[in-house]
Amino acid sequence: MDYVAARNNMVESQVRVNDVTDMALQRAMRHVERERLCAQSQGFAAYGEVEAMIAPNRYLMKARDISKLMHVLSPKAGESVLAIAAPYAGAVLAHAGLDVIVQEEDARTLAVVEPYLKTLGVKTQTQGFATPVAGEYDLIIIEGAVSEVPDAWLKALKIGGRLGVVVRTSAVGKATVFTKLDSGVSAGEVFDSSPSILSGFEKTKSFVF
Repeated sequence: MDYVAARNNMVESQVRVNDVTDMALQRAMRHVERERLCAQSQGFAAYGEVEAMIAPNRYLMKARDISKLMHVLSPKAGESVLAIAAPYAGAVLAHAGLDVIVQEEDARTLAVVEPYLKTLGVKTQTQGFATPVAGEYDLIIIEGAVSEVPDAWLKALKIGGRLGVVVRTSAVGKATVFTKLDSGVSAGEVFDSSPSILSGFEKTKSFVF
């Protein structure tokens, strides 16, 4: 498979046509080897309009959706980023000149993504997703859906910092940007998206007697 051609085709057919006009992101997505961030047997799916599997219960978000989510966060070179369960977004943002930590909680996933991330100079840390790596960040991005956003994620933002995640409690979720202000946190829904829900972040079932 010609992965270089596949990357360029992905940007042309899935990214640019969906209003992702940030040239730094486009350049990074043409460069980052997405096939090296999923299971070896899933390389063929890395550039399709599907979620390619990284490890059991973990997937790369579709290129269209993760590119739109990065775009609406308005990333700027030099900003600090915590990429929670987001190895591809982390790699892209690092290539665009941001200072990135990729947080993973599962050793199987880390075994797949860490070797390539190391070649890009991207730092990794293993820690449960609900508790962010200590620090304050300009950007936090999650490459998957959650039913509810932990307060700890919002607290880890700097004033003016942005968090991008898909909030999903039904079949269709909403990609949402949270911005930390002096007076609190604002939230805005930006587009529909239905990525796989991260394990442990499913909607709590209610019981009816």
